Amino acid sequence: MPQGRAYLDHAATTPLLPAAREAMAEALARWHNPSSPHAEGRAAKAALEEARARIAAALGWTGRILFTSGASEALAIALRRAKAGPRYVSAVEHDAVLRAAPDALGLAVDGGGIVDVTAVEGERPLVAVQHANNETGVLQPLGEIAAAVREKGGIILADCAQTAGKLNLPDADMIAISAHKFGGPPGVGALLVRDLALIEAVGGQEQGYRPGTENLPGVVGMAAALETAPDWLGRAAALRARLESAVMAAGGEVVAPDVSRIPTIGGYRMPGVPSNAQLIQFDMAGIAVSAGSACSSGSLKPSHVLAAMGWDEEAAREVVRVSFGPSTTDEEVDRFADLWLAMSAKRRAA
Repeated sequence: MPQGRAYLDHAATTPLLPAAREAMAEALARWHNPSSPHAEGRAAKAALEEARARIAAALGWTGRILFTSGASEALAIALRRAKAGPRYVSAVEHDAVLRAAPDALGLAVDGGGIVDVTAVEGERPLVAVQHANNETGVLQPLGEIAAAVREKGGIILADCAQTAGKLNLPDADMIAISAHKFGGPPGVGALLVRDLALIEAVGGQEQGYRPGTENLPGVVGMAAALETAPDWLGRAAALRARLESAVMAAGGEVVAPDVSRIPTIGGYRMPGVPSNAQLIQFDMAGIAVSAGSACSSGSLKPSHVLAAMGWDEEAAREVVRVSFGPSTTDEEVDRFADLWLAMSAKRRAA
């Protein structure tokens, strides 16, 4: 980070952990193609499979792992190639899910952002639900959701981009993860699959399910990040509580304060001040935050997540997202809170 700046946008991407950087540097010396039959290729393949086993162990996953370029590709593979019937996606899913399954049936959420799966029907439906929402931090009760879907003969796909490496994996048949969300490198992720019979094979690498030369340095970096990720959620919870107390005391609004949320993400409304105006002032003051997903933060459209939760367009346009990482400090949070309070006071005095 440039000196003097405070980075509070870890839900978009978080810094590479030192262990991951070192592991990648070593792996770059083994640049050979893991699919090649010669000794060098076989050595690269062995390193790839070792990393696959390490990732499974770190996540506590007993199924299969298919390496991808990130969670977006993993979600697209699952949604487009699952051997399933109708696709269902919740109204608060990430844009990557909505793009991958534009014709999927929608599932409503309540005011707290919790998905209602009672409308799921059909033969072997596939239901995609984000474990923790990337804009609000709302955690879905995936154990209950999975049980309800399986009673209907369905399959659960969990988007765990925001929770993998932080929380235990949920009960799901397929799970998408992305390394750069937990201190690994960008450009690599995985689709975790209970049984490969759930999806159609297309040939090529990754056991015939994902063509393309595997990103060995990225995969090794992902394994190292998962193995060395610090236990810091308790500290994140304290930081967020500190911030939310200040925001609410100044008349601000917390998104979904009464439901379970991952401690690393919070959404805050400053009444009367558009989020774009807030972002400009925060950035000029050396504070990096966002308004919703990084994938759509440049859009002028209001958040589809907040709209699904019942927020009107004006209120939704006044919300910014603050997200914490292992390196976040009290001083950074206090800087944000102080500026937020000053901006809010100026608005009220106008």
